[in-house]
Amino acid sequence: MLDCALTADVPFGPFEGTPVTVHSAKGKNAKLHAATTCTQLRARDITTAEVPLNAETIGRMCSRCAQWGAWVRPETGLGVFLKELGGIGLLYQLRSHTGPDEDIWWDENEVQAAADLLCTEPAVDPDSEEADGDDEEARDDAERLRDAVFSAWRDAAKSLHQAQAAAAMFPWLADWAEPKLAVKKQYLETLRVQAARFVDPDGLLTGAAAALLDEPALPVDDPALTAIGTREEINRGLKALWRDWQRKAEAGWGRPSSRSYISYTLTHGMRSNRKGYAQACSAADELVASWEDLAHAAAAGAELAPTLLVTAHLSEVADDSSNRYERGFLSEFDNWTIGVLVTYLATADWGRRTLTLQVPPLIAGRLLDSRSSLLDCEPHTTATTGTMVGTEAETAVAHIRPGIFDDTPVRDRQPFAADHVRALRAVSAGDDQLYLVFSPDTGPEVLPLAVVERRLAAGWRGTIIAGTSDLPASVIEPWIQEIGPRPDDDGESIWPAPVRDPHDPRFGEDLGLADGARTTARLRRRRESPEQELRCLAMARGAADLRTLDGGPDRDGRRRTVPSAVWHGLLVSARRLRLQPFEQPGTDRWHRGSGIPLGVLADVQAYTTDADPGWQRKGHSPFCSHSGERGVTEHDDLLRIADLLARDDFDWCSKCDGFAVRRLTDTQLSYYRAAHRLHDVAQKLDRDPGTTHGTDWEALAAQLSELSDWHPIGEKYWDAPESWRWSEIIRDLRRRLEAARRQTP
Repeated sequence: MLDCALTADVPFGPFEGTPVTVHSAKGKNAKLHAATTCTQLRARDITTAEVPLNAETIGRMCSRCAQWGAWVRPETGLGVFLKELGGIGLLYQLRSHTGPDEDIWWDENEVQAAADLLCTEPAVDPDSEEADGDDEEARDDAERLRDAVFSAWRDAAKSLHQAQAAAAMFPWLADWAEPKLAVKKQYLETLRVQAARFVDPDGLLTGAAAALLDEPALPVDDPALTAIGTREEINRGLKALWRDWQRKAEAGWGRPSSRSYISYTLTHGMRSNRKGYAQACSAADELVASWEDLAHAAAAGAELAPTLLVTAHLSEVADDSSNRYERGFLSEFDNWTIGVLVTYLATADWGRRTLTLQVPPLIAGRLLDSRSSLLDCEPHTTATTGTMVGTEAETAVAHIRPGIFDDTPVRDRQPFAADHVRALRAVSAGDDQLYLVFSPDTGPEVLPLAVVERRLAAGWRGTIIAGTSDLPASVIEPWIQEIGPRPDDDGESIWPAPVRDPHDPRFGEDLGLADGARTTARLRRRRESPEQELRCLAMARGAADLRTLDGGPDRDGRRRTVPSAVWHGLLVSARRLRLQPFEQPGTDRWHRGSGIPLGVLADVQAYTTDADPGWQRKGHSPFCSHSGERGVTEHDDLLRIADLLARDDFDWCSKCDGFAVRRLTDTQLSYYRAAHRLHDVAQKLDRDPGTTHGTDWEALAAQLSELSDWHPIGEKYWDAPESWRWSEIIRDLRRRLEAARRQTP
């Protein structure tokens, strides 16, 4: 790993002089560290101070902290700037891929000799017994050298892209970075020229022609193919052979002999001693050879035409630690596309991932054909070039500066842009990070970074107010201490049994916000702090519609959303919600409702995969295994508790009861508990007179008196529209109570 520590010559632009907190041993010239945990800070007595970020401070930085240290919170503008500089960021990229590697390198003569060898047909079939071992070994060495050259070109191109893209975000770095970028460009051009020597331009034309060929007439009635089977089997085999040949021919620039083995697929699975086997193999060989002739003829007719300019746009670099291989930026292209890039590259802006190719018309036709090209291409125009020069180039990249993130007052915050999203994603905890954003159209919202990015692409104009990591520690830390650590006792269940007695103080506790926070903390692994999940939970509670928290699918098709532990803190299973008190009275005295108005519970949200019984499929909870236990997505349906009581045509999954309910606020939970206590009194008075012996009438009267004086938490008086119905039910129950008393012997 190169030593690419921050040095005093790096210009800091508008971040010059920003206060940073440093730690050091006692002494005027002691090294400064970003954290007390730095392994190079071995002093027992450590001092902490706040100093301006300038050349003097940089000169005293510990070399490790100067490259890897987090001097400020990463989600600030300065944090993004330092992140792009340090680690394997801009400073590292500017010093890497600038010249040949001393340990593994090749000279021009070796490259030319290897290219000449691979451009010739082997004298003898390498698979035959007469093959020359020395010649075969030489070809293997030449192929390894070819692969090494192409690999070095890809790595250098990626490094130049990362360096140019990072430097473009900070315009004050332009003069300082340009000489270093020029060295990288020169080395990349050297590698491109070396790689182009291995490419056969005629093979590229043949590959382009093969990709654009229509399926020819297939000889399904050829007597030589009867050994394969019926006419339908022959037709399927020939179509599969054509697709295999065309796929191989369009993916590279190799000689026809390198694709001759494809003919074997037509007779694959047949016994070699079967009658007609030899004739079928011979017919397949001739057929593949005829297709090769078609491609060569189409390519030969286009060789003399004048070249055309095509603009190609490369995909963004996308390193994903969950995958074994890197995705994006040159890694997903086949040999033909890479061959075109190294052979016909005219100009390149690697920072913006835009290349200009000067290619023959046949190759241009394939590049512009979205069905067969792996590149995103368009015809080159003067307008395309104009966007890369002058003042337009300065506005093409949204620069990182103070005011973009949370390092300035909200009033001075600057509009957010797609480039800012990419920079923020590089330093944030992940795609699950939620942000409080503001725009004039929708006001304040809580959104994942991926949703913000999609809105920006659609023309959204807004700014970020805060992320989950920005929530005040003075509020979050006492809340975490109140929740407490996860118990070490393995016997304690994360999901305690619900309390059934409505008069128990713990009744309904499992539906509330406090239990949601405890559940999120308990679902965190033992001995790990739940702070990140609880911060995410606190931010997510501000979302008016939980479906907006869905960041969409990631590159592997999984839903990119908030963590599972947070979903359990936001929602609760439908099975824990009992709505019987709010149902209308019926004939079944043991299971009928009491007609209590829903009140503040009417608008409580319920989420399901399907609320339309017309689709003839069951609705599932976001926690149900049938829905993948993936939490709420943008495709789910949103209902209210009032909707659940108003309709009886829902088709719910019997395993999960079909939906999950948003956890109740303190006011809603208070009303839920009071309604169940009132319903319990009504149920006791609904019993037959002969079964009420021993009933404590005084206790029921006291409960009704308490419920008569009940009002929502935080309110002195209850004058909501449903309060009159509440009072009417209590008056009716009091009359029934007096009547029951008189009938009791």
